[in-house]
Amino acid sequence: MLDILRTLPLSLYALTPLLLFLCTCARAPQTDVTDVQPDAIYPDSYRVAPFDSLDVLATNDWWTRDASRITNLKIGRDSIVAFGAYTVANGVLKLSAQLYPLYPAESRTVYLDFERDGEWQEYGKQEVNEIGWHALFRVEDWPENEDTSYRLRHENGAAFEGTIRHVPPAGEEVTVAALSCNSSNDTGGREEYVRNINALNPDLVFFAGDQSYFHKEHTAAWLLFGKQFREVFRHRPMVSIPDDHDIGQGNLWGEGGKRAERVEGDDGGYYYDPDYVKMVERAQTSHLPDPYDPTPVAQGIGVYYTDYPLGSVDFAIIEDRKFKSGPKDKIPQQGPRPDHIRNPDYDPATVDVAGLELLGERQLSFLEQWGGDPDSYRGAENRMKAVLSQTGFANGAHIHGQLDNRLHADMDSNGWPQTGRNKALRLIRDAGAVHIGGDQHLATVIHHGIEEFNDGPYAFLVPAIVNNYYSRWWWPASEQAGPNAREGVDLPWLGEYRDGFDNPITMLAYANPDQPDHGAGFGFIRFDPVGRTVTFECWPRTVDVTAAGAEQFEGWPYVVRDL
Repeated sequence: MLDILRTLPLSLYALTPLLLFLCTCARAPQTDVTDVQPDAIYPDSYRVAPFDSLDVLATNDWWTRDASRITNLKIGRDSIVAFGAYTVANGVLKLSAQLYPLYPAESRTVYLDFERDGEWQEYGKQEVNEIGWHALFRVEDWPENEDTSYRLRHENGAAFEGTIRHVPPAGEEVTVAALSCNSSNDTGGREEYVRNINALNPDLVFFAGDQSYFHKEHTAAWLLFGKQFREVFRHRPMVSIPDDHDIGQGNLWGEGGKRAERVEGDDGGYYYDPDYVKMVERAQTSHLPDPYDPTPVAQGIGVYYTDYPLGSVDFAIIEDRKFKSGPKDKIPQQGPRPDHIRNPDYDPATVDVAGLELLGERQLSFLEQWGGDPDSYRGAENRMKAVLSQTGFANGAHIHGQLDNRLHADMDSNGWPQTGRNKALRLIRDAGAVHIGGDQHLATVIHHGIEEFNDGPYAFLVPAIVNNYYSRWWWPASEQAGPNAREGVDLPWLGEYRDGFDNPITMLAYANPDQPDHGAGFGFIRFDPVGRTVTFECWPRTVDVTAAGAEQFEGWPYVVRDL
């Protein structure tokens, strides 16, 4: 319609705003826009998205789209500043502003204010990127020992207020709430999570991936995520890292950013337009501390792996999908899909092929430096370490989706390739770190083995936020406990096992979907730098953590002492 109107004589072109308004009113519902004049809604130009058939609800002439089942984008203009997310690391505040889509005539400027001596003072302004409706602020020499109120503001009066929380002093406990897998089957509120997490009052909230399951509509889904969870990170730092569903794929083996030829992605790489991938990563990760090595990978896709010191804990944030090799045509296929092994009699050594990557050399070099001398790199005050990533370094689930779907091994897990897995685990172990991730829709605590049982790091994979859509089970075919099983826990299948890739693992706790809330919930981690312990807690979604006698999933809490 716009292209046709632009060909009209100048005298008729002047009527474009009115003609557009009349046409689009007839074909698209207008929700909560009565406070905006027609010429502000439908002027004659907009930024054209660099990709086709992606993010269409929030790009180009987005206001002509039918109402979305994801979330309403045509909101009142006093609500267009959706949320902010931030981290403070090494004296640098990075704060992202997420806006709802703006009409073409509306200002693209967002302002950042800080409250000083009871009054708001403007710090600066940034232009909003129309591809994702996002802006980023950076403040050097940030005072880390005090709480500071901030406000993200648009000139039409919309604003989002929050608090830049003080960094925990050295020697104090550091706590983290960890979540993963925010299913699109449930687009409702997350009130139970907000209530419980705010009651526990963590120093950091970590979202391990799959914040969005609307593969081709990330901006709308990210706005829904913000509406659901912004109250848990309004007043504290937040780390979010995208996983496969966030960038539109069911599984991801990034192979250094190459293009995937198959939508399944099992040939390695990214299937959708790299500008779409960059938009997703910009929205979810630009507020993280600066990347360790910002050199882009193939197709110009960026990286975000980095370290994040917070009080007495130094977190390494890694990308365990971006460099990983895809399985198709690289290993002998052992089932109906290149990434699924159904033959329990196969030789695991046949899939650990030379040349396969997991974290990639760049990230291995980062972990080696991060975890080397405990008094180096970021200083002696960071006396504990943890690695944050998307998924686990073992094949920790036997049954996928439904009870008759048993997989012997799954290449989507970081149990494969085994050589890459062991390289990563040695560096995590040598750093004295624990690992925290998600992705598997199955909460587990595993003590990894490398050369032998229990010589590797501990790992906590947190449960899915919603888990009644594609559940997974830990259910050994033998239905027997392994050797050296943990005692005093009412779970039948604990102990030492070999996973489907022959990796030695010790299962210490698991939350199958026959537990409360189908196994949905969140993790809570307590780092005690004085006692040198890490406590893993795992809470069902609907349990009130403040209630007398509130119970975690069976098997939790679990305390790691031998760091």
